Amino acid sequence: MSMLDKTCSAFVEVLASKAPVPGGGGAAAMGGAIGMALSNMVGNLTVGKKKYADVEGEVKELIARGEAIILKLKRLVDRDAEVFEPLSKAYGLPKNTPEEAKFKEETMEKCCKEACAVPMDIMREAFEGIKVHARMGQIGTMIAISDVGCGVAFLKSALIAGSLNVIINLNTIKDPQFLSATRKEMDDLLETGSKMADDTLSLVLSKLKK
Repeated sequence: MSMLDKTCSAFVEVLASKAPVPGGGGAAAMGGAIGMALSNMVGNLTVGKKKYADVEGEVKELIARGEAIILKLKRLVDRDAEVFEPLSKAYGLPKNTPEEAKFKEETMEKCCKEACAVPMDIMREAFEGIKVHARMGQIGTMIAISDVGCGVAFLKSALIAGSLNVIINLNTIKDPQFLSATRKEMDDLLETGSKMADDTLSLVLSKLKK
């Protein structure tokens, strides 16, 4: 059963249990999807209003981008669970002989790289979602501008949570080129995305406090 087929209540219950999945990665993807949905709500409330007719075309483009991001993040909820299963099995492999130890090390390396890929994708989608929010905060309807702030806060959290799930898997990987490339992209996404999210929150607050 897909994690997405569960009710919100059931998802939270299994998340709180000792079940191996979902975990932080799945929660990050779900939170990011919720955050992205908030921007789309603001967009849909903006479309059709005479006051925002001059930006309607752009708002529709932002909504379309948001829909694509939501779809990808929803898929990543399940994908995070899928890549954890082989990793959990790899931890239990024996290492009583040199051959077994070598096989376990190679299997762990492969599984951890795959496990890194999902939270990296979550970070990429969260970053794209933050960019959409940044623009929606500038041109979206004022009647729901607070929801842009709420949405971008969710996406910043998804970005940070994604990075933590990358880091824990990087700690087991030995491939220096993979480590260097992944850390660089992760750090760039985290730094740039967090600043953009903070700037968007500041913009929203400045509009709300007028």
